Amino acid sequence: MRKILVAVNGLKLDMHTLDFACYLGRLTRSTITGVFLENQVAEYRPVLKNAYYGTYLDWEVNEASPEHVQKMKIIETNIGHFKEACSRREVNCAIQRDEGAPAREIIAESRFADLLILDAETSFNKHYEGSPTPFVKEILQNAECPVIIAPETFERIDEIVFCYDGSSSSFYSVKQFDYLLPELKNKNVSVVEVTKDEALTIEEKDKVKDWFERHYSNVEFHVLKGEAKDELFSFLLQRKNAFIIMGSYGRGTISRFFKSSTAERVLKTTNLPVFITHL
Repeated sequence: MRKILVAVNGLKLDMHTLDFACYLGRLTRSTITGVFLENQVAEYRPVLKNAYYGTYLDWEVNEASPEHVQKMKIIETNIGHFKEACSRREVNCAIQRDEGAPAREIIAESRFADLLILDAETSFNKHYEGSPTPFVKEILQNAECPVIIAPETFERIDEIVFCYDGSSSSFYSVKQFDYLLPELKNKNVSVVEVTKDEALTIEEKDKVKDWFERHYSNVEFHVLKGEAKDELFSFLLQRKNAFIIMGSYGRGTISRFFKSSTAERVLKTTNLPVFITHL
């Protein structure tokens, strides 16, 4: 892995997210690119302009307004804090400023990154929008690289928890995590399957077991009986210093994933990093 993006609200630098990003950057020797997002679309005002063919209506930002000048000062200050934090942690960093619609900008940037990290409460609305916010849900649905929802606080990683449901998308997330973070191969690994019946054949279980034991040195398998949204949530709630890998959905099913409340309950009630990707 070489390029890690960190989505940053230019007006509100989240140091918890940056701490976790720096941990991964140092671990993988990757460059951390802070993408400072500015929702200038919300500042556009109508302006009448003259051209040779007549007068027309255009939209622009009043860069001379006190509000805009103050906003630019705050962003520059946060960029300085970002660079200083990375330097103290001995992590290479880069800065990028995007001034368009935040979700559209970061999704476009994700195509050319190995990993994207953001906070579950990242928002460009003045009012609290819950966790995960509509902005974060849109990123999870459309990002073109794996996404990590950073924890609020972070100490270390002792365990990796793979949530596997037998689908191709689910195992794709397993392999993506393994390819991007081979530095964690010696951590304790839990592979969790939730089923109402014997969803996996004996042959498939043997193949899954074989794959994990070839890639990780200490693996435990857990088969939980019951509803996934209840059993999986209860299992994850007991974990500490764990890294959760969830990918049992594709682009078209993320809405059902969130409606099941599993992801939202995990993000709201556990202080654990969550790795999410899809086919």
